[in-house]
Amino acid sequence: MRAARLIKMVLLLQARPVMTAAELARELEVSERTVTRDAQALSEAGVPVYADRGRAGGYRLVGGYRTRLTGLARGEAEALFLSGVPGALREMGLEDAASAARLKVSAALLPSLRDAPDSAARRFHLDAPAWFREPETPVLLPALAEAVWADRRVGARYRRGAGEVERALEPYGLVLKAGVWYLCARVVGGGGFRTYRIDRFTGVEVLDEGFDREPGFDLPGYWAGHAERFARSLLRAEVVVRLSPDGVRRLPHVMDPPAAREGLAGAGGPDAEGWVTATLPVESEEVAHAQLTALGPEAEVLAPAGLRERFAADAARLAARYGGGVGGVR
Repeated sequence: MRAARLIKMVLLLQARPVMTAAELARELEVSERTVTRDAQALSEAGVPVYADRGRAGGYRLVGGYRTRLTGLARGEAEALFLSGVPGALREMGLEDAASAARLKVSAALLPSLRDAPDSAARRFHLDAPAWFREPETPVLLPALAEAVWADRRVGARYRRGAGEVERALEPYGLVLKAGVWYLCARVVGGGGFRTYRIDRFTGVEVLDEGFDREPGFDLPGYWAGHAERFARSLLRAEVVVRLSPDGVRRLPHVMDPPAAREGLAGAGGPDAEGWVTATLPVESEEVAHAQLTALGPEAEVLAPAGLRERFAADAARLAARYGGGVGGVR
């Protein structure tokens, strides 16, 4: 809308001493001809926009003019707190609101502080997705974000196993974990709070019906508890290992740190060689094999027997591969 664009133009000029037509056109996503017409419209409306001609010219506000249109709207204020997560803002459809909020804050700052946003951006950046994976934005994320902000119930369909389930949900919050979006929601009708991967939703309808939030609901606390329970629920097996001092030090880096701490806390004292024996909770023998392989000769599996046999077979294959030649090099 033109009115919003004119306001944004005034805020840009208020935040910077002078801007060229090209710079304004880029910020406002319009042509330079449109910038000229907008500047004329502002001047006719009483806003003292002055055009400096020449190669070093541009547009500026005369006489220290300051607009009072710097009050943040609710959506802009909420988006401002997420402004350090530009990818998340874009995926939730809040990029424009955050941009407007930053402009208003910049316009309200003293001249000596005008470089604060750029200074912070040069020093801090959050890259949320995990390494070696291409982040994908769930198609239905913007609709769920809208419902979360507005406290509106949703009718949702999502994949569960080979089938599809329908639920009416009260969406309390969104969580971005290692590049994956999750919805924390309460099931309408007494199902309690549950957590859903948003990329498993197949349909979302934002309903006209609102809901009242539980006053004491704490999203970070809920997520921390959920994450801990989820991680612990995966640990359905146990392995018994001997660990060298170096193996003890490296163990939290090759497996789930809480599981490593739990196993080492129950370990006895070191034996004559300085090694300790620990019982470690693991997801499965297959996963334990992959994790403990990273410790190499700093770990010895004692049980279960099947896993010990796998490591013995690995050791035999390695000995056969590296055993010949001078110094082990063929």
